[in-house]
Amino acid sequence: MGDGRWRTAGSALMRVVVVWAVSTLTMLALAGILPDFQLQSDDGDSITKIAFTAAWGAGAFGLLSALVWPVLVRALLIVPALVLGMLVFFLNGSLLLVALRLIPDGRGAANPETAVVVAAVMSAVASATSTALAVRDDNAYRRRLSRLADRRRRRSGADSGRSGPPGTVFIQLDGVGHDVLARAAESRLMPTVANWLADEEGHRLTPWRTDWSSQTGASQLGILHGSNHDVPAFRWYEKETGDVMVSSRPASAIELQRRAIARTRDGGLLTLDGASRGNLFSGGADQLALVLSMAARLGKGRRSRAGYFAYFSDPANAVRTALSFVAEVCREIGQSTRARIRKDTPRIKRGGLYPFIRAFATVVERDVVVAAVIGDMFAGRTAVYADLVAYDEVAHHSGPHSRDAEKVLARLDRSLALIVKVAEHTPRTYRIVLLSDHGQSPGETFAGAYGLTLKDLVRAGCGLPVPRRAQRTRSGSEARDAVRIALHRPVEEGEVEHRAKPSDPVVLASGNLGLISFPDIEGRASREQLDRSRPALLSTLANHPGIGFLLVRSERHGSVVLGRGGTEVPVSELKDGEGPLAPFGPGAAAAVRRTDTFPHVADIMVNSMHDGATGCVHAFEEQIGSHGGLGGEQSRPFLLWPADLSAPVAQGTELVGAEQVHEVLRRWLRECSGPQIPLAPPRSVGGAEEAGGTVRTAG
Repeated sequence: MGDGRWRTAGSALMRVVVVWAVSTLTMLALAGILPDFQLQSDDGDSITKIAFTAAWGAGAFGLLSALVWPVLVRALLIVPALVLGMLVFFLNGSLLLVALRLIPDGRGAANPETAVVVAAVMSAVASATSTALAVRDDNAYRRRLSRLADRRRRRSGADSGRSGPPGTVFIQLDGVGHDVLARAAESRLMPTVANWLADEEGHRLTPWRTDWSSQTGASQLGILHGSNHDVPAFRWYEKETGDVMVSSRPASAIELQRRAIARTRDGGLLTLDGASRGNLFSGGADQLALVLSMAARLGKGRRSRAGYFAYFSDPANAVRTALSFVAEVCREIGQSTRARIRKDTPRIKRGGLYPFIRAFATVVERDVVVAAVIGDMFAGRTAVYADLVAYDEVAHHSGPHSRDAEKVLARLDRSLALIVKVAEHTPRTYRIVLLSDHGQSPGETFAGAYGLTLKDLVRAGCGLPVPRRAQRTRSGSEARDAVRIALHRPVEEGEVEHRAKPSDPVVLASGNLGLISFPDIEGRASREQLDRSRPALLSTLANHPGIGFLLVRSERHGSVVLGRGGTEVPVSELKDGEGPLAPFGPGAAAAVRRTDTFPHVADIMVNSMHDGATGCVHAFEEQIGSHGGLGGEQSRPFLLWPADLSAPVAQGTELVGAEQVHEVLRRWLRECSGPQIPLAPPRSVGGAEEAGGTVRTAG
C-alpha cells in the first residue's frame, strides 16, 4: 500500500514538472512572438538566463493561479456573474503581471494588454497538457476523480464505497421535442443517447403531452412542485393587481413557487437531500445554483450564485469558458451572416445583444450547471435536477430543425457523456433520467407572414389607431432575462407590461399563444360585453387566417371556442378532431377545458393556426421556433429513463401534463431511495430554505 502511495505521489510530481516545462516553453515562445513581452534585461541575456527567467515566471504564475485565484473569485462573488465571466481575462492577466514582478532583477515585463493574452494562452496550454497527461496515464483520470470523491466523503462524514441506495440525476434538455431527440439518436448526432437506447438494459424513451401552456414556466413548476394550476401562459395579466406575471422574472417565479407549495402543501420534488441547478424554481432543494426564483431573495437566497464560484475558482475552467464564450459569439455572427447571404426563410434578426445572450446560454450556463451537477454527484446527493437551456435558445432564433440547433445538440450530448463518465467514480451509483419540458414548433412569425402583430390586429378590431410600422412583441426566451439577472439589471418592462390605461387592451404573447385582457372590464370579460363595446373584435380575430381558435366566456353558453366562419362550440362539448380544434391533435379539448378553469385565464385566449402537414405555427413573438400554445411538436416533449425503473404509465396509456410527470419522478425517487416520511407539515412559503427538509428517509 505504501508503494502505491509513493507511485501516486511520484506520478503527480512528474505531471507537475511536465506542465511546468510546457508552460516555460510556452512563455519563451510568446516572448519571441510578442514585441511587448520581455524575459530579459535591456542589455540582453544568454539563452540559459532567459530560460531560467521563463521557468521562474511560469512557476510563479502557476502557484499564483493555484493559491490566489480561488480567493479572488470568492471575494468577487458580489460582482454580477456575467461580469465575473468577462473579468476572467483581466484577472488572469493581473496574476501574470504579479508573477513577472516576482522574477529576480526585474527581467520580466509586459504591458497590460499583452499580459492578458499571455495569461490566457498559458492557462489554456497548461489545462490541455494536464488533460493529455491524464489521458496517457491509464489510471490518472480515475484516481483524480476518486480522490475528489474521497475528500467530499470525509468532509461529509459518509462511509466509503458505493453501498448505499442509488441517487437520481434529472437532466432537462430545455425545448428538445421527442421527435427531435429520436432523430438525433437515430442519426448518432447524440451518440450517448443512441447508446442508451440501443442497449436492451439501458434506457427507454416515451413522449408525454404538455398542458395548453407548453413552456418552461408551466412545465417546470408542475414537474418540480406538483402543480401548475393557474399558469395560463409564459406571461399573463392579473386584473386584481394590474401586474403582469412573467415566468422568467425572479419576483414572479418565487410567487408562482409560493402558490404551488400552498396548493400542494409539499416543498417539492427535491426536498430530500436535493440540488436544483439552472432552473426557474427550487423544487424544495437545499442546494441551489442559478435558480431564478431565488435570485430575488437577499441573504440566504444569494447562495444560488455560489455555483459560479465552484466553477470559476479553477482558472483553467474560467479561461476555457471565456474563450468558448468568445468563440460562440463569433459562431453566431457567422451563422446569422450566412443565413442572410443564403436568404434562408423563415428568418428573424439576430443582431444586437443576441450573440452574447446565446453565448451565455450555450456556454456559461451550460458549463456552470454541468460542473454543479458533477459536484453534486461527488457529494453523493440523493436527487439532482438541472436544466440545460442551450438548444431552446438557439432553436428560437435559428429554427428547431436547423443545422445550428443540431450542433448544439451534439455539444449537449458531450456534456451528457461527461456526466455518465463521472458517475462511474461517484460515492454512490446514479440513475440518469433525461427529459424535456416542451418541444418547439417551426414556422414564420405572425408579423412576418401577415405584416402586423397580434397587438396591431387587436387594436384594429377595437377601432383603435394602429401604427404604420409593425411593432414586434418581445422575445419570450428564458435566456434573455437570465442574462439581465446575472448582470443585476432589472428586467425591462415594455409598454404593454406596465399597468395599462383603461381604454387600452393588454396584449401579451407566449409563443403562438396570445392573451388579451381588458382592464376596464371587471372580472373576466364575456363575449356579450365585448360584442357590445367592441363589436368587430371577435370576428376580426376568429376569421384571420393566422389564427386557429379563440377561447372566451359566454354569459349564455358558458365558455366557448370560436373559429372561422362563425363557428362556436361550448367548451363542455369540445371533442378532439372536431370543429376549430381539429388540426391540433389529441388532448387539445382537455387542455382547453382545464385552462378555462384558471382564475387568471385571459379575457380572450388566442391560439395561432397550425398546419398539420408541415407542423408549422405562427409565433406572436419574434421566434421561428416557438412554444407556448397548441400545435405540432411543441406539445410533445420526451422522457428517457433507465430500464430498471418502473414504466411511467401503463402500456397503452398516455403520460399527460407536467403534474403527472411530477408523480412519476416522485415514484422513481421512492424506488431508488425507499419510502419518505414527512416529519412536519410544510409551510406555505416560496423559499427553498423554508420548504426544504420537510421529509426524510424512513429509518
